[in-house]
Amino acid sequence: MGLRSLVALPIDLGGSVIRFSYEHLTDGGRDVFISSAAYGLTKDNALLIGVPYQVTPSDGERFGDLSVLFRHTVLQDDFFSGTSRLALLAGVVVPSDNEREPAVQAGFVYTFFKNKNEFDIDLLYQLGIDNRPDHGRYDLSWQYRISPSLLPDWGIVSQLNTVAELNGRWQQGNEMTHQVTLGLQWVNPRWVIEGGAIKSITNNHELSLILSTRFHF
Repeated sequence: MGLRSLVALPIDLGGSVIRFSYEHLTDGGRDVFISSAAYGLTKDNALLIGVPYQVTPSDGERFGDLSVLFRHTVLQDDFFSGTSRLALLAGVVVPSDNEREPAVQAGFVYTFFKNKNEFDIDLLYQLGIDNRPDHGRYDLSWQYRISPSLLPDWGIVSQLNTVAELNGRWQQGNEMTHQVTLGLQWVNPRWVIEGGAIKSITNNHELSLILSTRFHF
């Protein structure tokens, strides 16, 4: 999966993934720690949850809203050295503060993987309830395996991937913010370390850094 979204990762029945990520705005204005988890309910269904925690600035409410998503795989085509799959997303956003309203969310994620290349596309829309503004996001991610050049005939080995993404974030009343993300992934059978730089190519041209690790059970 890419750096900016957890929804593309397939989860087997009874399997689980825990991810911790840290985003740092280079001008010092914001640091956010995000905890995420995914659990495989069945072969085609998974539950995804995530909650952000604002490290800096330290004033105000520091816990963000809890995001809960149900992912249902509707199409999957496995072939030699790759796969293609499409999944639908639906869920809710539960506010951590009584002064904020909830939201419902829906979208999709598509993955195509073959040989050294993987492409992930996801789109998610959040419909705010009452006075909560609507939100939307998209992620286009390309991961390319640079090591090893050839995979063994059997077994799982460590891999090093490059990641290039185009991301978009939108809030009702504001213009869409488009971003470019470049990074690396060190993928092991049970854990992953990944990181990169996020550059806004519209609006304020902010530069952020992201570092994350995830564990597969």
